[in-house]
Amino acid sequence: MCNLYSHTSARQAVIDIADAMTTAESVGNLAPQSEIYPDYSAPIVRNVDGQRQLTMGRWGMPSPAFALKGKKVDRGVTNVRNTKSPHWRRWLSEGSRCVVPFTSFSEPGRNAEGKSEPVWFALNEERPLAFFAGIWTRWTSVRKLKDGETTDDLYGLLTTEPNNVVGAIHPKAMPVILRTNDEVEAWLTAPWDEAKAMQRPLPDGVLQIVARGSGQDG
Repeated sequence: MCNLYSHTSARQAVIDIADAMTTAESVGNLAPQSEIYPDYSAPIVRNVDGQRQLTMGRWGMPSPAFALKGKKVDRGVTNVRNTKSPHWRRWLSEGSRCVVPFTSFSEPGRNAEGKSEPVWFALNEERPLAFFAGIWTRWTSVRKLKDGETTDDLYGLLTTEPNNVVGAIHPKAMPVILRTNDEVEAWLTAPWDEAKAMQRPLPDGVLQIVARGSGQDG
């Protein structure tokens, strides 16, 4: 599943498409990120106090209790599929949904010699801005032993079955992708009974393979 993506678009483009009214100080100038891995800090857009806010989050939602037995560290869950799970249901309301800007994302593939290589997908070669559907929460946990207990704004990406482009490389799942202002608005504001219908793959033929073999894209 998606554990690597890039975001290289301008801050104003994110603000315009997601209709963000406020920007957290942590965002700064929103420097391009050609490789975003789990536990990295990256931009998200969320609803806070009746306003749409562009801020930074740490990639990886809290792990379920059963996954933490015997462990001192919670490294987080990057991808969320089973929205019927009680663990995830608490974060499906409008206040806990977010959108995550990206320009390309990677899935693990194989080269001609059978060796593992990253395969990068985007809407087209120009890598236009799009958004992952996500959820977020503020959570206190130990992410790294050396840091001890910290309180962070965490986020994860909703996933679904893949379309034919992604499925040819990674047949298990792909991230839920939002391409238009209306889709972003619906994910952030619609009741869950309506928003859950957005957990679906892009149509077949949408997305392109834009790079192979590199750990970063940008």
